[in-house]
Amino acid sequence: MAAVTRVCNWEKAACSLGANGETVPPGTGKFFFQRPFKCSDCENCFNSRKILLTYQRVHTGQKPFNCSKCGKRFTQLTQLTSHQCVHSEKRPFKCADCVKSYKSKMDLLTHQRVHTGERPLTWSVCGKGFIHPSLRLKHQRVHTGERLFNCSMCGKGFIHPPLRLTHQRVHTGERLFTCSVCGKGFSHSSTLQTHQCIHK
Repeated sequence: MAAVTRVCNWEKAACSLGANGETVPPGTGKFFFQRPFKCSDCENCFNSRKILLTYQRVHTGQKPFNCSKCGKRFTQLTQLTSHQCVHSEKRPFKCADCVKSYKSKMDLLTHQRVHTGERPLTWSVCGKGFIHPSLRLKHQRVHTGERLFNCSMCGKGFIHPPLRLTHQRVHTGERLFTCSVCGKGFSHSSTLQTHQCIHK
């Protein structure tokens, strides 16, 4: 098996393939490492057979690690360990800026973006930034027009489940928002706000 050498640039945090024995001028911020174990299903290379075998579960779909509480399966032990936090009531990761606490360090780091204003996940079409992948995915549907959530009564599609729920009140006649002055009910908060102008 031929060894693959990657030349990594610390300053740009980008990697490019280089030939074995390639010399790099000192002071460039570059270093070499060997990755002799290549995946047979794709172009990825690894520095140990163990890491390669773990990675190949991506292609095989093998999930040998099983949660004893809910039965959910994982490709890696670290994923299972992280998942098991959801079954615990403990929230050891506390935000230094507010009173919120979280079950995992990753959830805390994601939350802290609310305080820092950091938006590391961007959508290439419009450049808008997001603090969490799920929020970016929801936003992408605005551009793609994808409507995954259909009304069970009329079939109309919606981008987000809450929009579908609000729409379904048209069919059920449910009026959750009541005017405090005259008692009239409305299915949307925005309609109530518009109505309240007549009392001013």
